[in-house]
Amino acid sequence: MMRRAAALMLVFLAACGTPRPAPQVPIGPMVIGDSAPVRFAGRQPTSFAVRGMDAARFQQYVDWPRARAVGIEFVFLKATEGGDLLDPKFRDHWRDAARAGIARGAYHFYYFCTAPEVQARWFIRNVPRTRGSLPPVLDMEWNPFSPTCQRRPDGATVRAEMKRWLDIVTVHYGQRPVIYTTPGFYKDAGLNRLNGYEFWLRTTAKTPAQAYPGQPWRFWQYTATGTLPGTPGAIDINAFNGSATDWANWKAERTIR
Repeated sequence: MMRRAAALMLVFLAACGTPRPAPQVPIGPMVIGDSAPVRFAGRQPTSFAVRGMDAARFQQYVDWPRARAVGIEFVFLKATEGGDLLDPKFRDHWRDAARAGIARGAYHFYYFCTAPEVQARWFIRNVPRTRGSLPPVLDMEWNPFSPTCQRRPDGATVRAEMKRWLDIVTVHYGQRPVIYTTPGFYKDAGLNRLNGYEFWLRTTAKTPAQAYPGQPWRFWQYTATGTLPGTPGAIDINAFNGSATDWANWKAERTIR
């Protein structure tokens, strides 16, 4: 009778299916690594006390607990693009990063052929106003590979459109968004004229002081070739501009309430 019950249980499990295990990924060294590190002419990003990452659909699997264990304190996740695109991995990453104890925020990739009001509403529709999450991010960069939009407005138009998006999102989340950008876009759009916003700057060959002279910054995306234990592929790694105490104070002031 016991044998029959065991056999029936095996049939039942086979019929119902069992949870799929996580992908078997080599763990690697338990550190935040870089497959192509750069020696910067100045303070090295690895010397900053707080580091984090960003992720999108390209990161199909992230071992969030191991990422936290090696020192990933925060992550910015791609949520939306334009007025109708939702990153297919956003909800999974949003949930799993939080479960691992990593501070998470969401970013919107701006599309120059859709009204900023439409884009702001799309972001709000898809990104929950979750207490304790990081402020929203507006990702501003040219996209020469877009098959549907090659529009490149002048700087004054770009800044005006940005302001409309930023104002709507600020009201909804109760925090001013952070602005992410690249050196070329920053220069073309005259983003040095935007006051009152914190910047997340991409520069993988120079320091922020060299690539964005005179521009204060909060986050520095310093490599696109980062590595994490248990996570396949290259990862964007970022540094927070401040000490561990500065990080704690910044979160207390800037997280969603």
